[in-house]
Amino acid sequence: MTAETDPAVPAAGAGQIADEELLVAGTPVARYVLDPDLDVRHGPRPYLHPVRTLAGTVVTDALPADHVWHLGASLAVQDVDGTNLWGGRTYVRDTGYTWRADHGRIVHTGWEHRSDERLDHRLHWCDPSGEVLLTERRALAASAVPGHGGAWRLEVSSTLTAPAARDIVLGSPATNGRPGGAGYGGFFWRAVAAEPPEVFTARLVGEEQVNGCAEPWVAMRARAPEGGAYTLVFGGLGDRDRWFVRTAMYPGICVAFAFEQTLTIAAGTSRTGRYRVLVADGLLDQRTTAALATAC
Repeated sequence: MTAETDPAVPAAGAGQIADEELLVAGTPVARYVLDPDLDVRHGPRPYLHPVRTLAGTVVTDALPADHVWHLGASLAVQDVDGTNLWGGRTYVRDTGYTWRADHGRIVHTGWEHRSDERLDHRLHWCDPSGEVLLTERRALAASAVPGHGGAWRLEVSSTLTAPAARDIVLGSPATNGRPGGAGYGGFFWRAVAAEPPEVFTARLVGEEQVNGCAEPWVAMRARAPEGGAYTLVFGGLGDRDRWFVRTAMYPGICVAFAFEQTLTIAAGTSRTGRYRVLVADGLLDQRTTAALATAC
């Protein structure tokens, strides 16, 4: 593929737009599904899957039986001014998880740049009626990690902009009353693991300690069901973001936008996030991971 731009294209959410591939030195490392043909209850949105290590081990999961709306690596928020853009049941205060007709979709609206190493496009975050809640400019880039031949880096930058005349409030099950550190929603990575993975930072170990923290980086290491071992290192928390982590229920890590408190994007303003994931082959020890995290 050569670098190119093109005009806006329809985004009907019906599989009309071709998937894209990200490559590192000619090696395919991730497929970007732009227009998934999904039930609206699964939160249709662009997502990365499969994501692979340079040796070919798949490190994402999509449409898993336990949470069908988990879609590889994606941006998804359960409460966007009352619209569920995560998928699944909505957490309702004093009621619990409830199926509601509140699901929207995130749609690709046009390209700014396409190449083997970088994808840059525009999106709309829409409510159930199709009204645009947020516009987004998103770029994804894949690159080798200098000095570490067994790893590559994914960078995702996202700028969300509210309408000129309306504040948009982002929330989570936690901000809507669910206890237990369930403040998920943001840049979410559903991993795959044969056994519960290990998670750690430079100072903390395990789901209980890491969930809700604001450490500069978080690592997850696991062995895929097919046998390949991998380590993921995540970075890119914003000032108010927190890490949402699950290992026992399922393997997942999220840069959570509203872990404890709602986040408001004021009318006509933007919020930019830059998320980085190092994808490495093998079960790296904490010292090696900490050194690798400097590249994150």
